[in-house]
Amino acid sequence: MIPPPRRVKALVVDDEPSLVRVVEGFLAREGFEVRTAADGETALALARLDEPDVVVLDLGLPGMDGVEVCRQLRLFSRCYVLMLTARADEVDMLVGLAVGADDYVTKPFSSRALVARIHTLLRRPRTGSPPAGGSDSDEVRRFGELTIDPLAREVRLDDTVVELTRTEYELLSALSARPRVVFSRAQLLDAAWQGNLGGVPGDEHLVDIHIGHLRRKLGDDPRAPRFILTVRGFGYRMGSE
Repeated sequence: MIPPPRRVKALVVDDEPSLVRVVEGFLAREGFEVRTAADGETALALARLDEPDVVVLDLGLPGMDGVEVCRQLRLFSRCYVLMLTARADEVDMLVGLAVGADDYVTKPFSSRALVARIHTLLRRPRTGSPPAGGSDSDEVRRFGELTIDPLAREVRLDDTVVELTRTEYELLSALSARPRVVFSRAQLLDAAWQGNLGGVPGDEHLVDIHIGHLRRKLGDDPRAPRFILTVRGFGYRMGSE
Protein backbone atom coordinates (compact mmCIF):
# COMPACT_ATOMS: atom_id res chain seq x y z
CA MET A 1 0.00 0.00 0.00
CA ILE A 2 1.38 3.39 -1.02
CA PRO A 3 1.50 5.80 1.96
CA PRO A 4 -0.25 9.17 1.52
CA PRO A 5 1.99 12.11 0.59
CA ARG A 6 3.43 14.07 3.51
CA ARG A 7 1.59 17.29 4.25
CA VAL A 8 3.62 20.47 3.96
CA LYS A 9 4.38 21.89 7.41
CA ALA A 10 3.88 25.61 8.00
CA LEU A 11 4.65 27.68 11.08
CA VAL A 12 2.83 31.04 11.37
CA VAL A 13 4.47 33.51 13.77
CA ASP A 14 2.60 36.72 14.62
CA ASP A 15 1.32 38.42 17.77
CA GLU A 16 -2.01 39.42 16.15
CA PRO A 17 -4.43 36.56 16.99
CA SER A 18 -7.00 37.58 14.36
CA LEU A 19 -4.39 37.58 11.58
CA VAL A 20 -2.99 34.24 12.73
CA ARG A 21 -6.45 32.65 12.70
CA VAL A 22 -7.15 33.84 9.16
CA VAL A 23 -3.77 32.73 7.75
CA GLU A 24 -3.96 29.43 9.64
CA GLY A 25 -7.41 28.77 8.21
CA PHE A 26 -6.38 29.48 4.63
CA LEU A 27 -3.29 27.30 4.89
CA ALA A 28 -5.24 24.46 6.52
CA ARG A 29 -7.78 24.55 3.69
CA GLU A 30 -4.87 24.29 1.25
CA GLY A 31 -3.78 21.07 2.97
CA PHE A 32 -0.95 22.45 5.09
CA GLU A 33 -0.18 21.14 8.56
CA VAL A 34 -0.11 24.40 10.52
CA ARG A 35 1.41 25.37 13.87
CA THR A 36 1.35 28.89 15.30
CA ALA A 37 3.38 31.02 17.70
CA ALA A 38 2.95 34.55 19.08
CA ASP A 39 6.58 35.24 20.00
CA GLY A 40 10.08 34.49 18.81
CA GLU A 41 11.14 32.11 21.58
CA THR A 42 8.11 29.87 21.04
CA ALA A 43 8.60 29.99 17.29
CA LEU A 44 12.21 28.80 17.54
CA ALA A 45 11.25 26.00 19.92
CA LEU A 46 8.48 24.81 17.56
CA ALA A 47 10.80 25.06 14.55
CA ARG A 48 13.34 22.81 16.27
CA LEU A 49 10.62 20.34 17.25
CA ASP A 50 8.52 20.21 14.07
CA GLU A 51 11.03 21.12 11.32
CA PRO A 52 8.57 23.18 9.23
CA ASP A 53 8.89 23.51 5.47
CA VAL A 54 7.90 27.18 5.52
CA VAL A 55 7.75 29.83 8.25
CA VAL A 56 5.50 32.88 7.91
CA LEU A 57 7.28 35.30 10.23
CA ASP A 58 6.18 38.76 11.41
CA LEU A 59 8.98 41.32 11.47
CA GLY A 60 7.55 43.33 14.37
CA LEU A 61 7.27 40.67 17.06
CA PRO A 62 7.41 41.75 20.72
CA GLY A 63 10.70 41.03 22.46
CA MET A 64 12.82 39.12 19.97
CA ASP A 65 11.92 40.64 16.59
CA GLY A 66 11.49 38.78 13.34
CA VAL A 67 14.98 39.61 12.08
CA GLU A 68 16.60 38.00 15.12
CA VAL A 69 14.24 35.02 14.94
CA CYS A 70 15.18 34.54 11.29
CA ARG A 71 18.87 34.86 12.10
CA GLN A 72 18.65 32.16 14.77
CA LEU A 73 16.38 29.99 12.63
CA ARG A 74 19.01 29.94 9.89
CA LEU A 75 21.52 28.40 12.33
CA PHE A 76 19.63 25.10 12.28
CA SER A 77 16.93 25.18 9.60
CA ARG A 78 16.83 25.53 5.81
CA CYS A 79 13.07 26.10 5.63
CA TYR A 80 11.57 28.81 3.45
CA VAL A 81 10.96 32.06 5.37
CA LEU A 82 8.31 34.57 4.30
CA MET A 83 8.53 37.80 6.30
CA LEU A 84 5.46 39.90 7.19
CA THR A 85 5.88 43.60 7.89
CA ALA A 86 3.50 46.43 8.76
CA ARG A 87 6.24 48.95 7.95
CA ALA A 88 6.65 50.31 4.46
CA ASP A 89 10.33 51.14 5.11
CA GLU A 90 12.22 49.15 2.49
CA VAL A 91 15.34 49.05 4.71
CA ASP A 92 13.50 46.91 7.26
CA MET A 93 12.49 44.50 4.51
CA LEU A 94 15.97 44.27 3.07
CA VAL A 95 17.51 43.67 6.50
CA GLY A 96 15.10 40.79 6.98
CA LEU A 97 16.04 39.29 3.63
CA ALA A 98 19.76 39.74 4.33
CA VAL A 99 19.56 37.46 7.38
CA GLY A 100 18.01 34.65 5.41
CA ALA A 101 14.38 35.40 4.55
CA ASP A 102 13.32 34.29 1.08
CA ASP A 103 10.53 36.78 0.45
CA TYR A 104 8.34 39.34 2.22
CA VAL A 105 4.75 40.63 2.20
CA THR A 106 3.62 44.04 3.46
CA LYS A 107 0.52 44.30 5.64
CA PRO A 108 -2.34 44.56 4.92
CA PHE A 109 -2.46 41.66 2.48
CA SER A 110 -5.05 39.18 1.28
CA SER A 111 -4.67 35.66 2.64
CA ARG A 112 -5.21 34.29 -0.85
CA ALA A 113 -2.26 36.31 -2.14
CA LEU A 114 -0.13 35.20 0.83
CA VAL A 115 -0.89 31.54 0.14
CA ALA A 116 0.00 32.07 -3.52
CA ARG A 117 3.37 33.52 -2.52
CA ILE A 118 3.99 30.52 -0.25
CA HIS A 119 3.19 28.12 -3.08
CA THR A 120 5.64 30.05 -5.28
CA LEU A 121 8.38 29.53 -2.69
CA LEU A 122 7.58 25.84 -2.37
CA ARG A 123 7.84 25.35 -6.13
CA ARG A 124 11.45 26.54 -6.04
CA PRO A 125 13.84 23.68 -6.81
CA ARG A 126 15.74 22.83 -3.65
CA THR A 127 18.97 22.32 -5.58
CA GLY A 128 18.84 25.72 -7.29
CA SER A 129 17.57 26.69 -10.71
CA PRO A 130 19.77 28.47 -13.28
CA PRO A 131 18.09 30.91 -15.68
CA ALA A 132 16.81 29.73 -19.05
CA GLY A 133 19.68 28.40 -21.09
CA GLY A 134 21.76 27.64 -18.01
CA SER A 135 23.50 24.36 -17.35
CA ASP A 136 21.70 21.67 -15.37
CA SER A 137 24.93 19.78 -14.76
CA ASP A 138 25.23 17.97 -11.45
CA GLU A 139 29.02 17.93 -11.64
CA VAL A 140 31.01 19.56 -8.86
CA ARG A 141 32.09 23.10 -9.82
CA ARG A 142 35.47 24.45 -8.69
CA PHE A 143 36.69 28.04 -8.65
CA GLY A 144 40.08 28.05 -6.98
CA GLU A 145 39.49 27.21 -3.31
CA LEU A 146 35.71 27.48 -3.77
CA THR A 147 33.80 24.26 -4.48
CA ILE A 148 30.08 23.98 -5.28
CA ASP A 149 28.41 20.56 -5.20
CA PRO A 150 24.91 20.83 -6.79
CA LEU A 151 23.81 17.32 -5.81
CA ALA A 152 24.71 17.83 -2.14
CA ARG A 153 23.71 21.51 -2.30
CA GLU A 154 26.98 22.15 -0.52
CA VAL A 155 29.46 25.01 -0.81
CA ARG A 156 33.00 24.73 0.56
CA LEU A 157 35.74 27.31 0.87
CA ASP A 158 39.19 25.87 1.66
CA ASP A 159 37.41 22.60 2.62
CA THR A 160 35.20 24.44 5.14
CA VAL A 161 31.44 24.29 4.58
CA VAL A 162 29.90 27.72 3.95
CA GLU A 163 26.38 28.01 5.34
CA LEU A 164 24.18 29.82 2.80
CA THR A 165 20.51 30.70 2.75
CA ARG A 166 18.37 29.27 -0.04
CA THR A 167 18.42 32.54 -1.93
CA GLU A 168 22.19 32.92 -1.62
CA TYR A 169 22.74 29.36 -2.80
CA GLU A 170 20.43 29.76 -5.78
CA LEU A 171 22.21 32.95 -6.87
CA LEU A 172 25.60 31.25 -6.56
CA SER A 173 24.29 28.15 -8.34
CA ALA A 174 23.00 30.20 -11.27
CA LEU A 175 26.25 32.16 -11.62
CA SER A 176 28.50 29.11 -11.28
CA ALA A 177 26.50 27.05 -13.80
CA ARG A 178 27.72 29.36 -16.61
CA PRO A 179 30.83 31.07 -15.20
CA ARG A 180 31.74 33.19 -18.22
CA VAL A 181 28.19 34.46 -18.82
CA VAL A 182 27.16 37.86 -17.48
CA PHE A 183 23.74 37.72 -15.82
CA SER A 184 21.53 40.77 -15.49
CA ARG A 185 19.80 41.45 -12.19
CA ALA A 186 16.50 40.52 -13.82
CA GLN A 187 17.89 37.11 -14.83
CA LEU A 188 19.20 36.53 -11.31
CA LEU A 189 15.82 37.51 -9.88
CA ASP A 190 14.29 34.83 -12.08
CA ALA A 191 16.85 32.29 -10.88
CA ALA A 192 16.46 33.01 -7.17
CA TRP A 193 12.84 34.09 -6.87
CA GLN A 194 11.32 32.54 -10.01
CA GLY A 195 10.73 36.12 -11.19
CA ASN A 196 7.97 36.63 -8.61
CA LEU A 197 8.27 39.15 -5.80
CA GLY A 198 4.82 40.52 -6.30
CA GLY A 199 5.96 43.44 -8.44
CA VAL A 200 7.53 45.28 -5.51
CA PRO A 201 9.40 48.42 -6.69
CA GLY A 202 13.13 48.04 -6.37
CA ASP A 203 13.04 44.25 -6.71
CA GLU A 204 16.32 44.20 -8.62
CA HIS A 205 18.05 45.95 -5.71
CA LEU A 206 17.41 42.78 -3.68
CA VAL A 207 19.92 41.02 -5.92
CA ASP A 208 22.60 43.53 -4.87
CA ILE A 209 21.73 43.01 -1.20
CA HIS A 210 22.00 39.22 -1.43
CA ILE A 211 25.15 39.34 -3.58
CA GLY A 212 26.76 41.55 -0.93
CA HIS A 213 25.76 39.10 1.81
CA LEU A 214 27.03 36.17 -0.28
CA ARG A 215 30.36 37.90 -0.93
CA ARG A 216 30.88 38.43 2.79
CA LYS A 217 30.33 34.74 3.47
CA LEU A 218 32.81 33.83 0.72
CA GLY A 219 35.36 36.38 1.96
CA ASP A 220 35.10 38.11 -1.41
CA ASP A 221 36.22 41.77 -1.31
CA PRO A 222 33.82 43.70 -3.61
CA ARG A 223 36.68 46.06 -4.52
CA ALA A 224 38.80 43.14 -5.78
CA PRO A 225 36.50 40.10 -5.99
CA ARG A 226 37.79 36.63 -6.74
CA PHE A 227 34.51 34.78 -7.26
CA ILE A 228 31.57 37.09 -8.01
CA LEU A 229 32.51 39.85 -10.42
CA THR A 230 30.48 43.02 -11.03
CA VAL A 231 29.96 44.01 -14.66
CA ARG A 232 29.11 47.69 -14.45
CA GLY A 233 25.88 48.71 -16.08
CA PHE A 234 24.67 45.14 -16.47
CA GLY A 235 25.00 42.69 -13.59
CA TYR A 236 27.27 39.91 -12.34
CA ARG A 237 29.28 36.93 -13.51
CA MET A 238 31.32 34.22 -11.88
CA GLY A 239 35.09 34.53 -11.82
CA SER A 240 37.07 32.36 -14.24
CA GLU A 241 37.38 28.69 -13.31
